[in-house]
Amino acid sequence: MTMTSPAKVPELALPARTPHRAPKRASRFKPGAGKQLQGGPFAYIALAVVGIGSLLPLYWTLVAASHTQDEVLASTPPFLPGGRLMHNLDAAWTQAHLGKAIVNSFIVSSCITVATLFFCTLAGYAFAKMRFRGRGALMTGVIATLTIPPQLSVVPLFMLMSDLGWSGSLESVIFPTLVSAFGVFFMRQYLSEALPYELIEAAKIDGANNFRVVLSIVLPVARPAMMVLGMLTFVQAWNDFFWPYLALNQQNPTLQVALGQLSASYTPDQSIVMAGALISTLPLLVVFVIFGKRIVGGIMSGAVKG
Repeated sequence: MTMTSPAKVPELALPARTPHRAPKRASRFKPGAGKQLQGGPFAYIALAVVGIGSLLPLYWTLVAASHTQDEVLASTPPFLPGGRLMHNLDAAWTQAHLGKAIVNSFIVSSCITVATLFFCTLAGYAFAKMRFRGRGALMTGVIATLTIPPQLSVVPLFMLMSDLGWSGSLESVIFPTLVSAFGVFFMRQYLSEALPYELIEAAKIDGANNFRVVLSIVLPVARPAMMVLGMLTFVQAWNDFFWPYLALNQQNPTLQVALGQLSASYTPDQSIVMAGALISTLPLLVVFVIFGKRIVGGIMSGAVKG
């Protein structure tokens, strides 16, 4: 008797297992994000209009300073520069004594700028990274001073300068503006984001005191913001007219006060006044040409965070 083996049952083919994958989320960024944007015709037109509108007052000052008053005040004013520019510049320089006024303005603006950068950087660092009692209340008080019109403090400030014996001198213009509330707030906001606590703690572990921390860490980090604040402060001090006009006299004016005296006559020559305004603008243009790249770099460094 022979035994037969049972027939083999064919194995069923099972589907291959695939690893489970979570569904892809839609990207929040559009294709091409991070690439440099290309400007279209509308962007170029808008930039051209803004550029022309910004340069038009300066160009008109040049045109008016190179013509006679009759030509400037004619029913059809000139649109191209004339040939009396050097004559009008010399007349404005002589009549308003602009040489001494420019020196005074440079002294006042430089002292105010250096002092503002020093004190505002120190105060901004203290408010941003140091812990002390009453810090929030003091910062609120600093910001609150921005809401007070400067005209309200003119009378007591003038009396104080008179009691100190500084009436008519440059000290009366320099000392009241050695620090600004805006500068303190600006540096505080910048250092809060740009200066990490770990860097300060590492310096203190190495034995650095507060002065060394400020000199070696805070000032290099705050340099871009200091460039921007310095430019804004210098321009504001250079163009300031209200308080120097009250505090100084005709024998010791700043540039804007001297230009005010140039146009204070009964029938001022507008072409000479424009020539004086052109002289007052040239130093600011030179400063911006020299430091413009660093100033723009400082503004953009605060716009990129990463």
